[in-house]
Amino acid sequence: MKEIKAFIKPNRVENVVAALQEAGHESVTLSKGEGTGAYKQKDASPSLDFHFTDSPVVKLELVCQCKESDNVVQLICANAKTPERGDGIIYVTDIQKAFRIKTCEPFEG
Repeated sequence: MKEIKAFIKPNRVENVVAALQEAGHESVTLSKGEGTGAYKQKDASPSLDFHFTDSPVVKLELVCQCKESDNVVQLICANAKTPERGDGIIYVTDIQKAFRIKTCEPFEG
């Protein structure tokens, strides 16, 4: 299995999630956040929580079968990109093991 983490602009989340759901990827986790990077968005502003300039970001996480990961990355890219710079980044990592909390038994996906 693969874990995919995508850091995307908040205004692209609905498009990305809709495309993933249409392709059969119903389970995603979304987290609001603030990020820094080489590119600063025009609407970047000082954070109330941190003492540096940031940009709003949403972290989208999902786990899929290895054979599906390339398609998931392509779906995210196609639906998260904008005409401007700084659209985000995607990380793909291997899942060594997964367990259901209720039973503590291995989850095979």
